[in-house]
Amino acid sequence: MLHPKLLWKCSFFAVVAMLSYIPCAFSQDHAADLTNAKLHGDEVIKTPIGKIELINSYFNDDASQRLFDELDYQRACQAYLWSTPLVSITTWRDNQGKAYDVENETDFVVLRSLIEKRGIVTGNLTTPYIFNFSNLKKGPIQIDYPAGQTAGGVLDFWMRPVCDLGLTGPDQGQGAMYVIVGPEEDPSKFQQEGVHVFQSATNNVLVGIRILDPDPKYYQTYKSQYQMGRVGVQLKPCRYIEDKNVEWSATAPRGLAYWEKLSNVINEEPVREINKPWMAMLQPLGIEKGKPFAPNERQKQILKKGVAMGELMTRNIQVNPRYSKPYWDGAHWYKSFDFQVEQETENIQQIDERATWFYEAVAATKGMVAPTPGKGQVYMTTKRDRDGNFLRADKTYRLHVPAEVPVAQFWSVTLYSENTRRPYDNGGTELRDDTLGSRSEGLKKNDDGSVDLYIGPQAPQGWESNHMKTVGDDGWFVYFRLYAPTEPFFDKSFKLQDFEVVE
Repeated sequence: MLHPKLLWKCSFFAVVAMLSYIPCAFSQDHAADLTNAKLHGDEVIKTPIGKIELINSYFNDDASQRLFDELDYQRACQAYLWSTPLVSITTWRDNQGKAYDVENETDFVVLRSLIEKRGIVTGNLTTPYIFNFSNLKKGPIQIDYPAGQTAGGVLDFWMRPVCDLGLTGPDQGQGAMYVIVGPEEDPSKFQQEGVHVFQSATNNVLVGIRILDPDPKYYQTYKSQYQMGRVGVQLKPCRYIEDKNVEWSATAPRGLAYWEKLSNVINEEPVREINKPWMAMLQPLGIEKGKPFAPNERQKQILKKGVAMGELMTRNIQVNPRYSKPYWDGAHWYKSFDFQVEQETENIQQIDERATWFYEAVAATKGMVAPTPGKGQVYMTTKRDRDGNFLRADKTYRLHVPAEVPVAQFWSVTLYSENTRRPYDNGGTELRDDTLGSRSEGLKKNDDGSVDLYIGPQAPQGWESNHMKTVGDDGWFVYFRLYAPTEPFFDKSFKLQDFEVVE
């Protein structure tokens, strides 16, 4: 029998030896910060997803799964930013078609009233919209376009311009024949004298038109002269779906519905070379070309978190565009579209820039975003007041508009919801409830010809005609549109002041 002192010593060393085989017993309290980790040998590392324990440079199954979950979550967040224009326009096509009973490929939906236009993400409320969605998988389409004062274009489903139509298009308002071919067609087969041939990078395309001629008779002329159909087939009259006055929404869905929409449209389109890395990142999330959307429970949870965080990230760069700066010194006004219409430069794909625009808006043509003096349009926006605070629904603000706004056509200010990015739903039913401008009747002017506009819960006494109402706690922003801006806008001798709180 061992002596008690000897027995104690043996027990002590046995415990020490046993503990030496449990690295985490001491190391858990001495975990390394991620930035200082060796990633070697026996180590416990503090990470945003908890402690990761390395044993001989490896980790256990639990740590492995947590790393996979984090990898896929981060990919889902970034995939939201990347896919924003594609999901937005697909939502628009699907929801508009359902709301307006679109049946034929030459059907056009006409949006004219506030309720109709309230479906469009940052839709303008001063000119009628005429929209058609077509699919080039069935063959090229031919457009016989009328002469006149119109602005429009054909967009692919990344909302990049295929071509402008009307005043900013090749016809320059004189009318012409256009042929639009799909991504797998040879455009040269359709080239002929007097025909403008363009190729879309996607099968799905949007044809969008705005009538700028203020004469109501021209709209009827336009409808009677516009013709569209498949190349080689006798063109048929287009059907115009008008005056339905139904509520609908083109705002992209949240939750799993967002990813289902993305999965469906991916299966409708060829994969562009530039998007192959994104397709690789989507595959572990259960979104893969040629396969239905059927994520397992783990993937569903990651996708739900990813779409929510992705939207928060996108909203952050929408209200704080770090790649840009205010257009005028000392103000908080930005050009809403501040990147290339092609969405890429020689070196990068402009993920953040286009996510900003297509989160809060739809469509882009060269005439919209790259105007020249006297042609095109400019969209200015702000989310902050003079003091740099975000605009609130429970405060009333004044916007002072100078007497001489540099436009060859007209200007307007339109109110939008930050939550939906659609025209603000304040209970109004008339267009002027959400937009005011140089064409608004009864607008009260100051003695010098300038205009003070008010946005908030209540109109200041005597300024009801110049007021747009906000409700509840839905933050808001505006687009100040300049149609056919002239030189003082470009040389910045014209400047808008910020909103200021009046009560």
